[in-house]
Amino acid sequence: MVGTARCGRLFLVSVCVAACLAGLVTRGNAGAAEVDPEFHIYLLIGQSNMAGRGKVDAESKKTHARVLMLTKDLKWEPATDPLHFDKPIAAVGPGLAFGKAMAEAAPKARIGLVPCAVGGSRIAEWEPSARNYGAMLKRTHEALNTGVLKGILWHQGESDVNSGASYGMQLTKLIQNLRRDLNAPNVPFVAGELTAFTGNDSPIRDFNAALHGVSGKVPNYAWVPAQGLKDKGDKVHYDTASARELGRRYAKKMLELQNGK
Repeated sequence: MVGTARCGRLFLVSVCVAACLAGLVTRGNAGAAEVDPEFHIYLLIGQSNMAGRGKVDAESKKTHARVLMLTKDLKWEPATDPLHFDKPIAAVGPGLAFGKAMAEAAPKARIGLVPCAVGGSRIAEWEPSARNYGAMLKRTHEALNTGVLKGILWHQGESDVNSGASYGMQLTKLIQNLRRDLNAPNVPFVAGELTAFTGNDSPIRDFNAALHGVSGKVPNYAWVPAQGLKDKGDKVHYDTASARELGRRYAKKMLELQNGK
C-alpha cells in the first residue's frame, strides 16, 4: 500500500509538471507571445557560488510541479540541479531551494528560474558592454515572453573581495542598468554576503559593509546574511546544505521586499 501511495503521488507530480510545460508550449506557439501574470520569473546572476559547486545528491533531482528552469537551449524544463551550465563542474547552488520556497509561498504561481551566473566573473564583466551581460539579457528577454520578472538574485564578489567601498558603487550601477534594460524599474534585487572561510576575514567584512551600504541608496534592494554557512572544503564554495540554506534566505528576503517590509 505504501508503494502504491508513493507511486500515486509521483504520478500526480508528473501530471502537474506536464500540464505546466504544455501551457508554456501552447503560448509559445500561439504567434504573438502571451504573458502569464502567474508565471513568476527570477533571474539568477553572479559567479560560482550562485552557479553552484555543492555536490549533487538525490535531493537535487526532486522536482517541484511549479518550478521550472530555462535551459541553455532556451527551453523550459522542470528545475533540477545543476541549474547552471557555466562550467562542467556546475552543481548545487541556492537557486533550486529558492525556487521551491517561492513556489510554496505563492501556491497559485509557477516559478521560472533563469540561470545566468558565470564562475570566476568579476563585477566588471557584468557591465552592459560585456559578454556575460549580453547573454543574460538574451536569456531573460526570452523568458519574459511568457512570464513576469519578479526579482533578481545576485551572488558575486569572491573575485572582487578587495574592492572595498567602490564595490557598492559598481553594484548600484549594475542594478540601475538591469532595471533599465529589463524595463523593470522597481524589480526587487537581493544580493548575498560573502562568508569568511579563512582566518583573514577583514576584506570580507569590508566587502559585506559595501553591500550593506547600498541599502540606503537603492530602493527595493536587500542583502542576505552568510553567517554560519560552510564551505565544501576548498575555502571558497558552499557545500550542498549551505547552498540550499542560502537559497532559503534569499527567498525570505525576496518575499519581504515583495510584501513591502
